[in-house]
Amino acid sequence: MECLRSNEVRSRVFRGGKALLYTVVFLGVLLVNCYPANAIPAFARKYGMPCSSCHEAWPKLSYFGQQFKDNGYQMGNDRDAPIFQQAAYWPATFRITPYWSRESSNKVQVDGSNGPGGNEAQVTTNGFSWTGLDFHTGGTLAKNISFYVLPSSDEYGAFHFESVWARIDNIGGSPWLNIKMGKFELDNLLSEKRILTLSGVGGQYYNYHFQPFSQPGVPENYVFGIGDNQVGLEYMGHSANDRTRVSASLITSSDGNPDVPYGSTYDAYFTASQAFEIGSLGIQRVGAFAYLGQAPTYYKYNLTTSTVIGTDVNGNPVTSTSTGGIPGTGAGNKGFQRYGAIGMIYIKKYNMTAMYFRGSDSPWLGSNTAALPGALLPAGAQSPKWNGALFESNYDWSPQLVLIQRYEFDRMSQQAFASNPANLGNLDTLTFGFRYYPFISSRAGFAYHAEYGIIWQRGASPVTYSNLTTSSLLFGFDFDF
Repeated sequence: MECLRSNEVRSRVFRGGKALLYTVVFLGVLLVNCYPANAIPAFARKYGMPCSSCHEAWPKLSYFGQQFKDNGYQMGNDRDAPIFQQAAYWPATFRITPYWSRESSNKVQVDGSNGPGGNEAQVTTNGFSWTGLDFHTGGTLAKNISFYVLPSSDEYGAFHFESVWARIDNIGGSPWLNIKMGKFELDNLLSEKRILTLSGVGGQYYNYHFQPFSQPGVPENYVFGIGDNQVGLEYMGHSANDRTRVSASLITSSDGNPDVPYGSTYDAYFTASQAFEIGSLGIQRVGAFAYLGQAPTYYKYNLTTSTVIGTDVNGNPVTSTSTGGIPGTGAGNKGFQRYGAIGMIYIKKYNMTAMYFRGSDSPWLGSNTAALPGALLPAGAQSPKWNGALFESNYDWSPQLVLIQRYEFDRMSQQAFASNPANLGNLDTLTFGFRYYPFISSRAGFAYHAEYGIIWQRGASPVTYSNLTTSSLLFGFDFDF
């Protein structure tokens, strides 16, 4: 009962509790006379089990669901291999979320008294929309050969491949030897693809994507996120009861983009975790991870292109020129590192995940400086470093109702330039909400979803480089079939 969430609802800010109160009241009316639920159908249909067998709260996996995934989506019975399935069975699921949201940002770049793009203003919008479509298919091709394919579109219907991988499971009959190749989610204990929150503020883990500013108003050039699906080869091993887990991945340095867009370089990712039981409280897990990456600082070859964008008053063509690097010629590679420790604690119906995060970048990446032969770093450039933390708690009020809360922060310990403000880029974000599942089925999943999230970041406004506040209020129908 696997579910990967790939398309986040894009939203911005809401200031004021009245609309949140009205939404909660509205949901309370909707929830009257509903029936219990939890479901994601692709694998539930195959084994004739309710989706709650593998999910604490869809799409978040339970301990059993993690075991099922680690075993290559196999139960170890005659239903595993597709040759024994009815010909009509097709392991496919689609997921989409129609929603209403109110978004706002307190400082958006606008035209004004300071000229084009020289002012900031608060912008607030609200209305109905929908997310992109996830189309999941996965399972086993034969005994101990599993696969997953996820074509995913944005809300305009433009598709890309979020996941494409195959895995050889239990090589030599041992759960300690499993090899996966393709585009896949990294072996993160806290999965961003199964996140319970959906809004533009709450729909990601900021520690996974945090990068410092080079200077006020100037972000780093390269883009990377541990939460992004990556392309490469993964070794994964686990004990028979899945209490002990280890993995190591060799990844193309492309942040999940196809066709080697930067250069022929590789990153490495390592994880290890151990689970243990504390009496009647349940199974607890602790773990650690490390990502060692690199990114190019310039391209060996560039290409300047001209595009006609219109005509002037005399009818002469007006062109726009742009210069871009030739794919595959990225050079001057410099390193970055991400480290972390995580604990997943269960106390009856309450569970909490705590994560410590440490990041650092090469001073070449941090200062956006091309590491050309013989080049020198700008005066005062140094390696940007930061620490972060996440605290997420869920309370399973009942089998069909889960309450959600999450707080994250990132704090710079060393800026890319010593002259930068010490708190430039520091971030705090708070998200809370709930999901209610009105029925339980092996055919479909449905949830009423309500959520509010807000983020504060220092020195991030686009013109004045002052503090930026963004928030989002969302209510939606999250469903799959």
